[in-house]
Amino acid sequence: MEKDLRQQKTTIIKIALFGPESTGKTTLAKQLADYYETEWVPEFARDYLQEKWEENKHICTADDMMPIAYGQTALENEKLQTANKYLFCDTNLMVTKVFSEMYYGFCDPLLNEAALKHEYDLFFLTDIDVPWEKDDIRDTPEGRETVFSVFKQTLVDTKKPFITLSGDKECRLKKAVSIINDLALAQENGFSSEDFVQIYNRGISFDTILKQLKNFEKGIAKSNLIRPATINDGILSLSQNEFQEKAVFFDNQKDQFKIKKFVPASGAATRMYKFLTAFLNDFDITKETINAYINRKNDKELAIFIVGMEKFPFFETVDKKLRAIYPDFESLERDYKNYYFIKLLLSPDYFNSANKPKAVLPFHLYKTHIANPIEEHLNECVHYASSNDVSHLHFTVSEIHQDLFEKAVLEVKDKIEKPAGIDINIGYSYQNKSTDSITIDANNKLVKDKNGNLIFRPGGHGALIENLNDLDADVIFIKNIDNVIQNHIEEITLYKKALAGILIEIQQKVFACLNAIDDNEISENQLEEILLFLKEKLSIEMNDDFNKFTFENKITKIKSLLDRPIRVCGMVKNEGEPGGGPFWVINDKGASSLQIVETSQVDLSNKKQLAVLEAATHFNPVDLVCGTKNYKNEKFDLLDFVDQNAGFIVEKSVDGKTVRSYELPGLWNGSMANWLTVFVAVPLITFNPVKTVNDLLKAAHQPQ
Repeated sequence: MEKDLRQQKTTIIKIALFGPESTGKTTLAKQLADYYETEWVPEFARDYLQEKWEENKHICTADDMMPIAYGQTALENEKLQTANKYLFCDTNLMVTKVFSEMYYGFCDPLLNEAALKHEYDLFFLTDIDVPWEKDDIRDTPEGRETVFSVFKQTLVDTKKPFITLSGDKECRLKKAVSIINDLALAQENGFSSEDFVQIYNRGISFDTILKQLKNFEKGIAKSNLIRPATINDGILSLSQNEFQEKAVFFDNQKDQFKIKKFVPASGAATRMYKFLTAFLNDFDITKETINAYINRKNDKELAIFIVGMEKFPFFETVDKKLRAIYPDFESLERDYKNYYFIKLLLSPDYFNSANKPKAVLPFHLYKTHIANPIEEHLNECVHYASSNDVSHLHFTVSEIHQDLFEKAVLEVKDKIEKPAGIDINIGYSYQNKSTDSITIDANNKLVKDKNGNLIFRPGGHGALIENLNDLDADVIFIKNIDNVIQNHIEEITLYKKALAGILIEIQQKVFACLNAIDDNEISENQLEEILLFLKEKLSIEMNDDFNKFTFENKITKIKSLLDRPIRVCGMVKNEGEPGGGPFWVINDKGASSLQIVETSQVDLSNKKQLAVLEAATHFNPVDLVCGTKNYKNEKFDLLDFVDQNAGFIVEKSVDGKTVRSYELPGLWNGSMANWLTVFVAVPLITFNPVKTVNDLLKAAHQPQ
């Protein structure tokens, strides 16, 4: 036997099966070779040791390790000559290395060096979830978990690209084929095996990555605005009596439904304190005054913060801590007091406000206590989002923050539930990492960190359509975590209930139409009534081609339009707040619809589009009530109603360099683009978000 451990160079994609004995490596290698009509490399040690056993009943010893390594290398190189695009290796020198170290306490330096040098495009780590099968040369089945962990740690320590395969042989084959096909595609597009494994472990399909790259290259298509949605032209306007009637209707109907409130609350409050963080990073109290800094930076936000400092709900708490830390605090100059106040507020060792979620921050100062947004949302729940004395509240959170949420809920839950006589069930979910985006630089090259790992960025709040899709409820209220106010709960309740009442009315009519269609009970006259309902209540008007359809095709078309999730959206007058607004939009097929459109979705270089944008009279305060079940009481798959062309390309800075990533269609923009939509004008009191800490100084967040 030739004593050569060198691996032949090749462009063939080589897959190594890696794992303890009796974990299905041989079975899978054969299956894959058959599937791809190529070669597989058997385990040289099996025939070698079987022959040794049959000759004199001798078992494997340390002296057998090098002959096995030489034989395995030669066999792999031999099979490589006739392989077709892929080569599947039942074993490899890394397996021999592990067994040598486990059984004999050492590994020959030549074997160790070769095992580390041998390259494979991917390792499949075979799990121990298959039965152990006895034969002449296998060890005992005891301790499989320990052995498996050694194999896995070896791949981790040697930085080999690997994916674990579990399940029965049919499941493993299906999974392996899918992975191998994507790996080949990844390599064709310049991704390394390490890149591919990082993407796979994040749960992102490679097809999704290719779409992201295409978006980076070609850009995102902008919305085509026709005109703003205005009162009586896309936005429903109700009198106070009508709002009250809708709210009463909801109260009379609600016990038939499971009601849930959905609150996007992921992430930290970094942006809320952005101007204070910038101040601390750029200001030197030994070299200039705060007033000089404000003038130098034209920092109006900082000036407002300092002037209104004593009105913040957290002022007394921070002030008390300052006096405990600095015994001479009272004698300090005003600049030093203000500087230390801001520093303490943001310090990771003390209040750490910018790194906490908004949900747990002090928002409102009451006579008896300070309330955070979690408390305000629980209080809203018992007022309008309950049925049969039960309220369901769901927060989307960052995994690292869930403990903070649970602690905050525990502190206030009883005091809200007991007086109301309502049980509040709390649920949590995380933004799925599979919705993250890769990051590219100005040359469309992948951006990696100092360790050579891909940099992923969250896919934006549009990723939460998946979280919403997982909820089981008949009526779902959606409201952002920071859109809460102090007092006026009765007014907030009225408008939320009214929106829900409108939803139920619309839903009942839609369901009646769809059931009648299923029962073949639609006459020509009823068809005209449905068309009028579509136009007047849902802002859907048929194009000229519709009149050319047969009666049956008209019914089919109407059913496809009606059988969709429904959303009723509150709209407030445009007061210059950043964010989306209601517009009439035309798609690439010439169909017009009502949509919530963000400024970033509009081509601002197009004067006509800019004029339409600037003519908007209303703003979307993210005040939604949704129906996500169909007329058969089945959950819609909300992902079927997303406009995949409505995403965003965002620019960020990493290590001082501009990078780009892709954000999914926004939750109430492109992600709900193909829902049935009703816009309703609601008062400004329903919209009081806290985008920066200074918003807490506004009247809606101050004691009455």
